[in-house]
Amino acid sequence: MSLRERLQTSLKEAMKAKEAERLSTLRLINAAIKDREIAARGESGDIEVGEADILAILGKMVKQRHESARAYEEGGRLELAEKEMAEIGVIEEFLPRQLSSDEVEAALVSAIAEAGAASIRDMGKVMAVLKGKYTGQMDFGTVGPMVKARLS
Repeated sequence: MSLRERLQTSLKEAMKAKEAERLSTLRLINAAIKDREIAARGESGDIEVGEADILAILGKMVKQRHESARAYEEGGRLELAEKEMAEIGVIEEFLPRQLSSDEVEAALVSAIAEAGAASIRDMGKVMAVLKGKYTGQMDFGTVGPMVKARLS
């Protein structure tokens, strides 16, 4: 079952079970996907967002909610922080398992070898290899400095 089909099935199940919070989050996910499709359609006709794009959207949504939850906690708004964390839980159901630090290291070594990277100038090639294989499985914001350190 594709990721898009899983999202639709979960949306229908949430409607039937009257799970308001879960339903709200699933609708936000669908809206973000539709927004991306509309933006792509404006550029080059009818285009459907692929699995990798959906994973990128979900990863971005999780990151945004982590930032919001942190801001709410700092501001003393714990009920809003809990709501954000609940949304993260729903979104993460559709993301692949995150790689452990050892797996990230192994992926870095593999990507550097595959890209034939020798200097910091090859960082873009390494990141392209990683994004092609591990979209949604690692945080590229933390992986970028690791790649830079290895190539320096």
